Amino acid sequence: MDKKFISQLTRLFRARFPYIYLTTFEEERAISLIKNISGSEKLVRIPREVYVWTQTEGFTLDGKVIEGTNIPDKAIDFIKKVKKNSVFVLCDFHVYFGVKGRQVDYNVVRHLRDIINSLKTDEFRKNVVFLSSELIIPDTMSKEITVLDMPLPKLEDIKAKFNKMVIQNSQIDTSDLTPEIEEKLCKAALGLTLQEAENAFALSMVNDGKITIADLDTILSEKMQVIKKTGILEFISSEYNINDIGGLENLKGWLQKRNNSWSESAKKYCLPSPKGVLITGVPGCGKSLTAKATSAIWQLPLLKLDFGKIFAGIVGSSEENMRKALKTAEAVAPSILWVDEIEKSLSGINSNGDSGTSSRIFGTFLNWMQEKTAPVFVIATANNISGLPPELLRKGRFDEIFFVDMPTFSERKEIFKLHLQKRLKDESVTGSIKIDDQLCEELAKMTEGFVGAEIEQIVIDSLYEAFFNKRALTFEDLTNTIKNVVPLSVTQKEQILALRSWANVRAVAATKKSDLETYTSEDKNDVNAFRGGRTLDF
Repeated sequence: MDKKFISQLTRLFRARFPYIYLTTFEEERAISLIKNISGSEKLVRIPREVYVWTQTEGFTLDGKVIEGTNIPDKAIDFIKKVKKNSVFVLCDFHVYFGVKGRQVDYNVVRHLRDIINSLKTDEFRKNVVFLSSELIIPDTMSKEITVLDMPLPKLEDIKAKFNKMVIQNSQIDTSDLTPEIEEKLCKAALGLTLQEAENAFALSMVNDGKITIADLDTILSEKMQVIKKTGILEFISSEYNINDIGGLENLKGWLQKRNNSWSESAKKYCLPSPKGVLITGVPGCGKSLTAKATSAIWQLPLLKLDFGKIFAGIVGSSEENMRKALKTAEAVAPSILWVDEIEKSLSGINSNGDSGTSSRIFGTFLNWMQEKTAPVFVIATANNISGLPPELLRKGRFDEIFFVDMPTFSERKEIFKLHLQKRLKDESVTGSIKIDDQLCEELAKMTEGFVGAEIEQIVIDSLYEAFFNKRALTFEDLTNTIKNVVPLSVTQKEQILALRSWANVRAVAATKKSDLETYTSEDKNDVNAFRGGRTLDF
């Protein structure tokens, strides 16, 4: 359990704070913790008995129901009359503080305020703990209630639960369970409650009667449920891997070197968890694909943050939505938070049309990026870098800024090979096409200035032509399709040149230096010649 949280709660008990509001979904775990602290002479010096109240039963002590205390006013009277050192845990008492669809019960609130002095000065030490999954406090008591968020289980708590379940289920095959796999499985469960983690582990065990690294997907699916319930973040299921990215060796190498940097072995090197990367460049060159592939490479959940879902009609709710989204990302950490086309999400921060809401949300996001300690890796993608505020680009927000240019000759060869192999699986469709270096080289020569998305579409359109004519794909289908495409390098030449000019000194080229072809033209206005971005081979 979090030692800092235990220390905080212990000090509040000892200092005779009358009202403590504890927010958590883990009611049973919270009550157990309160009992352990209250009964420890070492911690609180003067041990206390713990009474637990629910609206259905009233107060119970060690399983014994105290009759007539289920009514709120009777419960408050009981608190005042008890002649013992005690802690009173009130479960879901927030319903009297004004939940949605229900007004504040001012009689109950007044009654609570009336006994504050008694709680502070009584000869017996008493503390009242409001235990709830949501934070609702009446304005008149905001100065008297101290709020604590109960942290989710730590790695050691989850490991203890995992090992206990393995011991209890002795018939489960653990022959493939190594310490490294155990650590990965338990770390994957970080962000879940103990009950959720137990459910995930139990499901993993009954799936095939054994525990292996393949059970990682089962645990991540439980995390997906947590994410879905927010209604703000989207869980992206990725089937891509590092081999699905054609080229971009610098970027791929950088990501591979930081794999497992949140593991126990990385702590020996005193390494911090990587903060994130900003990937900018020409549209259709693999920025979004890289984000999805990173999730598969690192075996971490990929969460997509949609700023459109952050903004809501009620004043103040947009800021709360942002805090909720970031808190969820931290809760399921280690994780990857993906913000696609971030320049569009932040386009309104300099306007006053929304009374500064955009600026406040942006400020919250920036501050979180700078100060976060949870291993949440941020991947932001952008097409128009000029639309981004300078404070987002300074060092400390992202570990690196990568520039993804149009694919080089060798990268186009690789992209053609990937998409042809992906789709030409049936011999009746493949026909005389032989996917080798010679074919890919010829196609790459014909597609100078084409982006990866255009190359993929060339393959798809050519297959449609073959499908329509009910025959196998031919080389002529591919070449005819290429001739009919007007590439992005022509339609958006000026924008691409401006983007390269910006990236030339401000970003690292995603393509490694040895992949860059030798250009016959040194004219910086030639879209197929000049390349932006510092080269840094991995």
